[in-house]
Amino acid sequence: MDVQRFLDRVRRQRWYQGQIVDDRSLLQRAAVQRQPRHDLHPELVQRLTDLGRWPPYAHQANAIDAAMAGENVVVATPTASGKSLCFQAPVLHDWLQNRRARALLLYPTKALAHDQLKALRELSPSGAAPKVDVYDGDTGKGEERAAVRRSVRVLLTNPDMLHMGILPNHKLWAPFFQNLRTVALDEAHYCRGVFGSHVSLVLRRLRRICARYGASPRFILCSATVGNPAELAQGLVGEPFHAVTENGAPQGEKRFLFWNPPLKQAGEHLMGNPMGPKDVPRGTAQSEAARLMAEAVLADVQAVAFVRSRRLAELVYAAARSQVKGADPRRAHLLAAYRGTYLPEDRRRVERKLKERSLLGVATTNALELGVDIGGLDATILTGYPGSVASAWQQAGRSGRRNEPSLAVLVAQDDPLDQYLMHHPEFFHGRAIEHALVAPGNPHILAPHLLCAAHEAPLTPGDQTFFGTTLQERVDELASDGKLRPHLGRWHLDPSVGYPAQFVELRSASESRYTVVDERNGAIMEKGIDEVFAFSHLHKGAIYLHHGEAYEVTDLKVKAEEALMRLADRGYYTEARSTTDIRLLEDLRSQPVSSGVAVALSRVKVTRQVVSFEKITYRDGKSLGVERLDLPAVEFETVALRFSIPKSAEGRKWDLAGGLHAVEHAAIGMLPLFALCDRADIGGVSTPLHTDTGAPAVFIYDGRPGGIGIAERGYQIIEDLWRTTLQAIEECPCKDGCPGCIQSPQCGTNNYPLDKGVAAALLRELLKKRRGLFGVLG
Repeated sequence: MDVQRFLDRVRRQRWYQGQIVDDRSLLQRAAVQRQPRHDLHPELVQRLTDLGRWPPYAHQANAIDAAMAGENVVVATPTASGKSLCFQAPVLHDWLQNRRARALLLYPTKALAHDQLKALRELSPSGAAPKVDVYDGDTGKGEERAAVRRSVRVLLTNPDMLHMGILPNHKLWAPFFQNLRTVALDEAHYCRGVFGSHVSLVLRRLRRICARYGASPRFILCSATVGNPAELAQGLVGEPFHAVTENGAPQGEKRFLFWNPPLKQAGEHLMGNPMGPKDVPRGTAQSEAARLMAEAVLADVQAVAFVRSRRLAELVYAAARSQVKGADPRRAHLLAAYRGTYLPEDRRRVERKLKERSLLGVATTNALELGVDIGGLDATILTGYPGSVASAWQQAGRSGRRNEPSLAVLVAQDDPLDQYLMHHPEFFHGRAIEHALVAPGNPHILAPHLLCAAHEAPLTPGDQTFFGTTLQERVDELASDGKLRPHLGRWHLDPSVGYPAQFVELRSASESRYTVVDERNGAIMEKGIDEVFAFSHLHKGAIYLHHGEAYEVTDLKVKAEEALMRLADRGYYTEARSTTDIRLLEDLRSQPVSSGVAVALSRVKVTRQVVSFEKITYRDGKSLGVERLDLPAVEFETVALRFSIPKSAEGRKWDLAGGLHAVEHAAIGMLPLFALCDRADIGGVSTPLHTDTGAPAVFIYDGRPGGIGIAERGYQIIEDLWRTTLQAIEECPCKDGCPGCIQSPQCGTNNYPLDKGVAAALLRELLKKRRGLFGVLG
């Protein structure tokens, strides 16, 4: 790809108005290779030599040496650096040395496991290849599964199948567990937050079962670059790890652009603007991403646009397709949308066409962020900052896989975080990669996994080794609920519980999973949609996009967890409105800060309810009215950061409700700069007088039951959070507040009330240093 020629073409377009605000080149880097100190089996070395993969890159050699020495290893290097060889080589060496050796390779998705099956078979020496197979939900029942259990030596699966099908039936896998030498987990950075916390407990259950069969496998984890690879690996597995982070792979030159949509006239409506008919100071990131992707397709440049929601994937795809149709109708078929809730056959088709280059433009959620082989893309378009430096580099790294020049473009959303980065690109480029968080001790996640473990084998006090020091407390709670019963110093699962694994959904703390059905013919269109998303986007009357087509939801069956839809181009889209109530349960700890205000980390109960939705025209953003909804409330306990206001701010004639609300929005927008999360992972509530504190309060809480460490991270860096929040508000050119500073597309009250001036004044007071004052919480 000639990057400069493509950028020159873009700059000649009439719609280009100087959107590029930062342009950096990451220079080409040569490979660094070395021989491992440990000798690999000669047949494997010969095979690697024949494939042109010997000697390995330096990081591959370092990982192989550590694994051959029996250490647990985590490899954290950029996309397309050949991390898979770090576990493939030790696994194949073990097999060639001992034909009884088994290995378990875990991938976060079924697609990735099937993608890697072919690669592993290709790497195996001809005539001496172990039996390699995939075992997942698509594997046939009965004899087909039994055949895999009998013959497999290297098993590829996902954490869900390990949790649901393998561990509960470990007796059927006894020879496999007895000879298990290696457990590998690919794309370990994906295992963070709620999903990572679930996976960490599945891996602890795995270690526990291995110990029962006399096995103690080494673990090899592969991850994109994160700030704490050894800590993340230890959090996932519960054992110490050796980290390999120096990358020896070659890298082609990459241009990385920061692209800020141009300022627009007040009231001008843009495609899919989530704020509706509001004053929009900038164009939307999705409009700009669609233009860029359309231009790429017309220039024969293969590009993927990453977006932050399923809806935006559809909007960007539809807009880009429309623009390509207008310029060259013959190329419209070269675009597609992609997201995780599509049916497997739809996703496989897009992946295959990308690799074949019969697709040139795809709008996707982060479902394509993982290492599925889609060939060497020319460009990646990041539609909004994805929530972390780590994810941004992971997405950007999906282009340039052939050591050729490539392009990455970060297109800014009109929100505080993105606009801050557009004004301070050095903050992104000079910033350390964030830490990934898991919380295996989260009681909402740990307790159901203890039931799963008890089903696999009775729990004993010695299981603290695997499940931590709160084991007894959780066991006592489960026993009091009648789910466990003691017998001779062990805790057995009560028969009434049944098969507990079927009630534990790894991908969410919610067990609900909705299916989308075409009302006309009963065909399933999408699966695996969580309850919160369903209530906000699949309520009756909602307009929902699927493969670029508009559908109207005719019914949401809550008990059946099913949404019925029919094709309907209404000319408008819908936005759900919700209410959120927060109750303080207890303060876990508090700290005074320099302004004299105390900040607390608290356990809270959140009640959230979708109460209505608004219809907004695509053409001009006009409201067509609001309709009420009658949906159940969603309640959960979580962890929140909370603070009040300084004494110096009390008694002033301010719009305190608007100021606190604006501080809450802006601070939530900036928190992903400090924690590995997305804005959608965080919720907030603010009020001039909270029932439980008797004082003004701002709550910023983890949006998952039990908490996953985001609010705790905010508590640790609270003054840095206030400082960057104030900077983002003050630098925004708007007068009264906009999506670039204090408005939020997730606000359940349609961004009312908000007061930008009071928010800035409150933050300045919070950052003032005061002597001799003790923090006091309301």
